[in-house]
Amino acid sequence: MDFLALIFCLYLLWGLFQALSLIAKRGKRSPSNLPPGPRPLPVIGNLLELGNLPHKSLAKLARTYGPIIKLQLGSVTTVVISSPTLAREILQSHDAVFANRTIPDTITAHDHHQLGLPWMPVSPLFRNLRKIYNSHLLSSKKLDSNRHLRSKKVQELVAYVGKCAHNGDVVDIGEAAFRTTLNSLSNTVFSLDMTDPSTSAKELKEVMWQIMAEVGKPNIADYFPVLKKIDPQGSKQRTELHFSKMLDIFDGLIKQRLQLRTQPGATTSNDVLDALLDVVEDKSEDLDISLVKHLFLDFFVAGSETTSSTLEWAMGELLRNPEKLSRAQTELHLLIGKGKQMKEADISRLPYLQATVKETLRMHPPIPLLLPRKAEADAQIGGFTIPKGAQVLLNAWAIGRDPAIWASPNEFMPERFLGSDIDLRGQNFELIPFGGGRRICPGLPLAMRMLHLMLGSLINAFNWRLEDGVAPGKMNMEDKFGITVQRAQPVKAVAVPV
Repeated sequence: MDFLALIFCLYLLWGLFQALSLIAKRGKRSPSNLPPGPRPLPVIGNLLELGNLPHKSLAKLARTYGPIIKLQLGSVTTVVISSPTLAREILQSHDAVFANRTIPDTITAHDHHQLGLPWMPVSPLFRNLRKIYNSHLLSSKKLDSNRHLRSKKVQELVAYVGKCAHNGDVVDIGEAAFRTTLNSLSNTVFSLDMTDPSTSAKELKEVMWQIMAEVGKPNIADYFPVLKKIDPQGSKQRTELHFSKMLDIFDGLIKQRLQLRTQPGATTSNDVLDALLDVVEDKSEDLDISLVKHLFLDFFVAGSETTSSTLEWAMGELLRNPEKLSRAQTELHLLIGKGKQMKEADISRLPYLQATVKETLRMHPPIPLLLPRKAEADAQIGGFTIPKGAQVLLNAWAIGRDPAIWASPNEFMPERFLGSDIDLRGQNFELIPFGGGRRICPGLPLAMRMLHLMLGSLINAFNWRLEDGVAPGKMNMEDKFGITVQRAQPVKAVAVPV
């Protein structure tokens, strides 16, 4: 049964829910001075306001009601923030109050809400896992030590595209970027490719997208908790299956490595898996195999899906704006050399490439509503009260498209960032694609390296045109919504060596 059908079925149960609501509210006082918002309908509240693309629907509501609005989504009070000033209050001034999450029912599959770093509550375990994550995966020292792996995988991407160019084949940008990102991550963690150019990455990519889609799309069980046990849309059941596929892959690789480590004269691979297994066996930290598998689930799903999707958006915008593509190529040709290999150390010398990545993330933040937060106490934000227990969404997409902040916000203009001090590290609240505060995405440093290296390498080595002679102005730039936003139509282009 689809989402809208379930909503209309709820009207048939109006009397029951009305009675339950009156009982639940007896003796409770609602805080005064709540944010403005559209009048809710009985039972379902404002659920119909979300639409198929909630980030856009909520941006439209913000234009009517202001940068802080309250919605009643079933039984869940939700506050949506759509301005950098108020985002600063949530992510910085009151970060401790809003540090924890509201948990989608899908995330409770395989107890991921208790074992997954992005979702677990702030606690000693959270802080310990964050420390382990940063030390063994994402510290500057660790990223520098394995930059050769990323360089190798990007060169394989260039070789693959070169082969397509030679054969006259069309390149599916998103799939090629996904394969490169996934193999870069898997070489860092497992010292192997999880997919290679001779096999299709589509199946793994589809599993990871389905996880993002199930977690991100409206689920009636989230708005009416009494329905969680029956999972009326089947969302949690499907997520359990998708999680199982990924966890089984990790389980097999871990068991294989554990077996190798017991063999006489075995040598370590000096990769992330060996480092984490050393921590598990040492028992000096609160880490076990189950936590390791869930750490990998977040690392691979979030790392590969969001990075490849952003690269695809960047290539799509450049193909749609040939003069911007030409300027980015000119910078690369002058500073790196036409067709020569780009290195991570070159990124800091390429301001227009950096501006292109920022502009892509401004227009197409990978998680447009960020991950939901939960008010642990009543809080005063922007002169209004956000009540304890409310879900808080920060609309990074709306902030990035706000005409009060950005000139011509719907135009792709990397030049706006040239000479600008705005960065992506969560301190400039007009640009927060990775969030901010203690819950800022830990994968930001790795994503920045991969995005610049892949994008720069692809446009320095090749000229590009859309398949079938599609004119840039006719390109489909629509998106589809999960917890991340992907292109509705994949970018497929023809490459020609420079």
